[in-house]
Amino acid sequence: MSLIDNPDQARRLARAIISDVAIYNREKVEQGIKNDNIFDILSEELDEGRQHFNTRVTPGLAQSNMFEIAVVDVLIKRAGKIESPIW
Repeated sequence: MSLIDNPDQARRLARAIISDVAIYNREKVEQGIKNDNIFDILSEELDEGRQHFNTRVTPGLAQSNMFEIAVVDVLIKRAGKIESPIW
């Protein structure tokens, strides 16, 4: 399998990976948002997702911030309806 070198495809991959993290860890996401420690609670899952992303894209895209942007867009923004002192 060849590495993804198209930025739009890489963004879609990052968003899909983060969507999976959110789906399979709903309770952790809710708890992390409520307690303002989501990155601590999901550190292993996010690290694993980041590693997967890096193995599928070219080095230049792997070094970009698009994975982190996907974390905010998919994981944090979608959790905006959860009550939390951080909003």
